[in-house]
This record gives sequence, structure tokens and C-alpha cells, in this order.
Amino acid sequence: MIDFRYHLVSIVAIFLALAVGIVLGTTLLQEPAVKSAQELTAQLTKTKEELRAQIDTLQGREAGNDSFITSVTPDLVSGDLAGQRVLLIETPGSSTAARESVQQVLDQAGAEISGRVTLTEKFLDPKGRGVLDGLVNQLKPVNMVFPATTTSWDRAATLLASALVTTDQAQGGTPNTAAADVVSTFETGGLLSTEGEVTKRATLAVMFAPEKAYEGESAETQAGALVSVADGFDVGGMGTVLTGMAATTALPGDVISAVRDEGEVSKRVSTVDTVDMPLGRVVIVYSLREQLAGRAGQYGVGKGASAAMPVETSATPSPTATSGS
Repeated sequence: MIDFRYHLVSIVAIFLALAVGIVLGTTLLQEPAVKSAQELTAQLTKTKEELRAQIDTLQGREAGNDSFITSVTPDLVSGDLAGQRVLLIETPGSSTAARESVQQVLDQAGAEISGRVTLTEKFLDPKGRGVLDGLVNQLKPVNMVFPATTTSWDRAATLLASALVTTDQAQGGTPNTAAADVVSTFETGGLLSTEGEVTKRATLAVMFAPEKAYEGESAETQAGALVSVADGFDVGGMGTVLTGMAATTALPGDVISAVRDEGEVSKRVSTVDTVDMPLGRVVIVYSLREQLAGRAGQYGVGKGASAAMPVETSATPSPTATSGS
């Protein structure tokens, strides 16, 4: 009985000691752990407040800069595009608000807006290439010959550009006799819509990229189709600027990135990826001036941009700048 009681007491003592140890250990560790967590929380809260203050400061400065640029924009662009007619080209997914803002600045620069062409999703549909080719073959002049390597959109862009823009300043504002048939046929086919006097030829074009990169299996093809359009109008006129907003990541369906990645096209077509900023809209005007001088550039803050804006803004066309930029 004594041995049994001894062992029983010993076992109880052991478990009691373990329990006391756990309690004491938890109690002793609890205060440092809680204190450490409280200190970390306080530090994170402080850091968050500091970052929030920095963001507020930056946003305030940005708003102030935007307000200033907006107020002086008429002086910055006054007369820069006097005597030029500009065609606006909207694409599926582009921003109406951006187009309206750009149009206002173009007006302030003295440009005359010839009208607006809005491309439809059907125009970009890879499954509709046969229809596109059929219309081009039906409408193109006999002397319009395409290289064997051209795509359906290359050919369509060349035809549309020949009807809507010109490389001859003297022909700006004059109608192309074939323009009405080309435009009406493309409209009837659901490939585009127009507004304004687009058949009275423009000298320059501003094209608006989609707000978001195209997605899906046809994304790269659709972006490539719009690259063809921008290039076609640049070659057919005195210059083209593609504008939109900088993409946060490089995607196959991003049109501005597609132009910048296309070596030969990027030598002709200018891009501006800050259309959502007042400064960006001024840069569009300066880029058009640069196009008139036979040069091109990639401007903004996104991938592939070489600078925020052109260094040289002289609008004096070079003697050889008569067939696109």
C-alpha cells in the first residue's frame, strides 16, 4: 500500500509540476510576446501613416501640376497646328473622355478636326478577314498594289488612309472622289462608323488605343491589326500619333507596346501613353509637330517610352517630309 501510494503521489506530483511549469512558462512568455506584438503593430501603424502622408502630398502636388498645365495649355500649344486638319480614330475599348479632352487641346492648337472614325470589333475580328479582303479588292483603285507580305489589315488601312488623309498640305480639306464609296461601304459592312466631314481629307491623324489591353486568344492579332491601322494612316498622311494610357505590365494585347515593339513602325508612328494627364495632351500636340518635321518618338512613362516629351518641337516640315513620317 505504501509503495502504491508513493507511486501515485509521485505521478500526481509529476503532472502537477508539468502543469505548474506550463502555467508559469506561459505567464512568463506572455508579456514579452504581447509587448513585441504591440511594438510591431505600433511601428506598422506609424509606417502606414507616413506612407499615407507621402501619398497625400504626392497627390496634392500632382493635382497642382495638372491644374497649372491645364491653365497654361492654350499658351503652350497656341498656333502649333494652325492650317492642319486632324482625323480622330477611335478603337474598340478606347476612352470617349480621353478623345474629348484631346480634341479640346487640338482646337486650342489651331487644328481643324476633319471628323472621327470609330472602328468596330468586327473590323478586328480575325474570322472576318475574308470579308475585309473582299471589300478592299472591290474598292481599291487599279493602281493600288500591295506587297505579298501585307496582312488584311495592312491593305484595309492603306485603302482607308488613301481616302481620308493626304500627304499634300494643299489637298487638306478637299474631298477624295473615292472616299465616299469607301467609307459608306465599310459602314454598311459594320466595320466602322464616322462622324463629321471625314471625306474632306485630313493631314494628320490621332488614334486612341483601348483603355485596357485586349485579352483572349485573339488579343495579339487584334493589337497587330491596330498597329497596321496606325502605320497605314501615318504613311498615307503627314503623320500619326497613337495615344492611350501606360500599361502596368507588358501584355500581347497592348496596342501601344505593340507599336513600340515593332521596329519599323516605331520609326514612323509616334506614341504617347499619358493621355489621361494634361501634360500628355500637350505632348500629343508636340508629337504631331514632330511628325510634320518627319520625325517620330515614343513618349510617356510606360514600357518602351524614350522620354516624357519631344525635345525638339519645331513644326517646320522638312523638304522631304511628303510621304508620311
